[in-house]
Amino acid sequence: MNATLLAPTPRAAATRDASNPRRTDREARINERGCIYTRRVDEAAWALAGAAVGAAVAVTSWHTVRSRRSPRPEAPLRLEHADVDAQEAGTEARVQTLVLSSLPDGVVLFDPDGATAFASDAVRGLIGGPPRTRAELVPLGIREAADHAASGAAVDLVVETGTPTRWLRATATPAGRDGGVLLVIRDVTESRRLDAIRRDFVTNASHELKTPAASIQAIAETILKAAADDPGAVTRFAGQLEGEAARLSRIVADLLDLSRLESGSDAAEPFHLDALVREEAQRFADIASDAGLTLSIETPGPAPVTGSAKDFSLLVRNLVDNAIRYSPRGSVRIRTEADGVTVTLSVADDGVGIPTKDLPRIFERFYRVDRARSRESGGTGLGLAIVKHVAENHGGSVSVRSELGRGSEFTVRLPQA
Repeated sequence: MNATLLAPTPRAAATRDASNPRRTDREARINERGCIYTRRVDEAAWALAGAAVGAAVAVTSWHTVRSRRSPRPEAPLRLEHADVDAQEAGTEARVQTLVLSSLPDGVVLFDPDGATAFASDAVRGLIGGPPRTRAELVPLGIREAADHAASGAAVDLVVETGTPTRWLRATATPAGRDGGVLLVIRDVTESRRLDAIRRDFVTNASHELKTPAASIQAIAETILKAAADDPGAVTRFAGQLEGEAARLSRIVADLLDLSRLESGSDAAEPFHLDALVREEAQRFADIASDAGLTLSIETPGPAPVTGSAKDFSLLVRNLVDNAIRYSPRGSVRIRTEADGVTVTLSVADDGVGIPTKDLPRIFERFYRVDRARSRESGGTGLGLAIVKHVAENHGGSVSVRSELGRGSEFTVRLPQA
């Protein structure tokens, strides 16, 4: 509203005042009210203008502060957070892939369509390579397990495959509700072999202990019955009883030695293997002579080693004892040699020899090439297993070279002290 339209000019006011005093008073009052109204309108206008300016300043100040605190606009911030989330997701995926690929177990994930979504590196060594689809899985038993898992049933089985034979344990689990499958494959060949060895050991040990125990019981019963009627038979049966008891004692002693050696050899004392060989071999001189064998010992120089002299005595004793037991003729030759790095002990004979098919197993516990001959000679079937454990406990190895009917040669190689 414009104030000049309401307020009369002085000249017009004077003219009206002169002609009509009542009208003049009335116009004066109207003019006064108009001035008051105009003044109030002007004040309201200035107040609104000030408020607008203040709001503008406040908005400007807020934008300034916000721009100082966060130089990037909101949209780039959201993009930046998305990039960070994507990077974190990628890193997590790489870590998971690295962990799964480092496991010895093979891990394969199939999607609902049967295609391979993920396969760890171990799968190649277990089943020949990652399959492209579930239908390409081999062997057949593992494929059937994966198919069952796709229908919602978890399957765990062990299959035999390959040449040489390997045993694989496959666990197929449903992955989600839409037909995905998670397959985990593990090579259990070694564990099954150890289980078989353990079962064989328990069976063989029970059998070996049962035989002399049964013989002792039978002989004792016979002596009790014959003591009154045939005193002469008592002496004969008593000798048999003593032999069976000695055999039982040897089996128990070898079992205890083998059990101790499987836990390792603790002693680490330096000694000369050549001197120990001469001492142990001399104990068999009379036995070899009675068997019609020639026992020769060659120790051209010192052969220093470090370890348990007690355990090496067992090693030498078992090798020489075996050579004499299985040599009906010829000689038994013992030799030590050191070349500055390795100490070599060899025990050779002209005995019955070992068939080629039996050579890989002769160091197993209770394994005998000829069980009847071994029992007749008083062997326990544990001697070569003890030899192997002593050599390996001292960082060495044992090997055999043999030909059926032409003798055998056992060679032990040890690090020189």
